[in-house]
Parts: sequence; C-alpha cells; structure tokens
Amino acid sequence: MQLFKHSQKMNSKKVTGQGMSEYLIIVGLLAVAGIAVMGLMGGTVRNQFGGMAQELAGNNGSGAIANAAGRASAAASTANTQRTLSNYSNQAGAITGT
Repeated sequence: MQLFKHSQKMNSKKVTGQGMSEYLIIVGLLAVAGIAVMGLMGGTVRNQFGGMAQELAGNNGSGAIANAAGRASAAASTANTQRTLSNYSNQAGAITGT
C-alpha cells in the first residue's frame, strides 16, 4: 500500500518540458512549410502586390498582374511535377523557380 501512495505522489507532479518540446517541433514544421510555400509562390505574391500598388497609385498595373498570372501557372506546373529519386537533381531550383 505504501508503494501505491508513493507512485500517486510521483504522478501528480507537473511535467512541463514535454509540452514545450512538442510545441517547438510543431513551430519548426510550420516554419519549413512556410518557407517552401513562399519559395514556390513568392514571385506571384510580389507581382500581385506590385499590381495592386500600381493601381492604387493611379497607374496601369496590368503588366505586374500579367506577370503574377504567369508565375502562378509556372508554380502550378512545378507543383504538379512528380519528384522521385530518379529525377532528384536541381530540387532547389524547383522551389525557387529557376
């Protein structure tokens, strides 16, 4: 009976390190995913904002908007390309669009 009471006391202590480790792993995975998405769609976002800024300034932003559409279609075709071990070369270029 004494052993059972002792084990209940041990289980009642708070364990804080595990929760923080799990949180850091999740934040790290989100950061990697965000970097990959911005690498893939960064040019499209920049061109869209450039087009909107031109239109808000009263200028013609159709060039930047057309560039954004071109980048978006290039990003979509890059995303649809199957990546396997047989075509592993230039994977960094696939993310940056070069």
